[in-house]
Amino acid sequence: MSGLRRRAMLAGAGAALVAAPGSARISPNSLKPLIGPGYRPVDTDEKGLWQQMERVEEEVAGSNLLIRDPALNSYLQGLIGKVGGPAAKDMRIYLARVPEFNAMMFPTGFTVFFSGLLLRMRDEAQLAGVIAHESSHFLLRHQIRSWRDMKRKTNIFAGLAMAAGMAGGVTGTYTGDLVRLAELGTILTLFRYSRQLEAESDALGVKLIADAGYAPLSMSETWDQLITELEWSAKERRKRVDRGYSLFATHPAPRERLKDLALSAQELTVPGRSYDRGRDRYLKALAPIRASLFDDQVRLNDPGASQYIVETLARDGWNGTLLFYRGEVHRLREGVQNQQAAALNYAQAVTYPDAPADAWRWHGVMLMKQGRVAEGRTALSRYLTMAPGAPDAPFVRQMIQG
Repeated sequence: MSGLRRRAMLAGAGAALVAAPGSARISPNSLKPLIGPGYRPVDTDEKGLWQQMERVEEEVAGSNLLIRDPALNSYLQGLIGKVGGPAAKDMRIYLARVPEFNAMMFPTGFTVFFSGLLLRMRDEAQLAGVIAHESSHFLLRHQIRSWRDMKRKTNIFAGLAMAAGMAGGVTGTYTGDLVRLAELGTILTLFRYSRQLEAESDALGVKLIADAGYAPLSMSETWDQLITELEWSAKERRKRVDRGYSLFATHPAPRERLKDLALSAQELTVPGRSYDRGRDRYLKALAPIRASLFDDQVRLNDPGASQYIVETLARDGWNGTLLFYRGEVHRLREGVQNQQAAALNYAQAVTYPDAPADAWRWHGVMLMKQGRVAEGRTALSRYLTMAPGAPDAPFVRQMIQG
């Protein structure tokens, strides 16, 4: 996976950006895709690898965790078509409902994206950068290169057999098919990319999005967002940043890599050119599932990360949805101050036309707790008008009448 940095970084960094000592950065213009449309392996070992991965894709395609919204999946496939390079038509994308930031490209050209990644993207350009990075691993044949390197070092086939019987260390409410996806992720770790291969995929990825008309800086933006989210999460939990999961497990030196991505963006950015961000298109495509993605994130009980995600998305403007979920993050924390902050956010959320029904519910509950009974009943009545069939509707009616 790849990523990122803030829009303001281009102006703030400018020519002052220099590669870190020992940087593995590769110039974006120095790389060319190694495969084209219709690629099929010819070497015996790669044919065997493809056979393994075709069975893996069957597992993925049949997973109950996949989000099968036709319009959204068509949108994602269209993005691969724009930034997937010469082999884009051979690539497939699967979206799994897992509330983490992660994506995996498999050796045969299919990729699995976790829904938590979509939640964190501010616009289409950022998502295009992630897709371009993953596509670059395929275009540069990184998987077979890693596979052959591993074969030289250990008995890879024994590792595969072991991985096939393993259950990932997944906890929480996401079980069942998630265990199968965890197993597939375990298999993928056998293709752990070196710093060199990651640098190559970063460089080609930035070039792919720039050629497609997207802002080259969007990749460094996303990477910066992920790094900072992990820092917020760790600070809230009073722990060190955990790099042992998600895409950080195979992506070293995050701050150095962030600088390399920004330098590559600077190299490709044409002064005065207007670059596409595609924010409206992205929000429209994500709209049917966005509330469920927020719900999944909040239920993870990682308030530091959740608050950072909400506030990052709000850089493009606050609305009722974002204010409601910031309220949810505070409500699920302990302490009087957090409950007061939650109440304030709910009150602000309902002033926006896009406020979800639950914003009115919790606004009403908070007003009742404050002794503002009449106002609370009005808010709860609005909730019932918006969600008459809600599971808690009978209880809310009792609150209004009582």
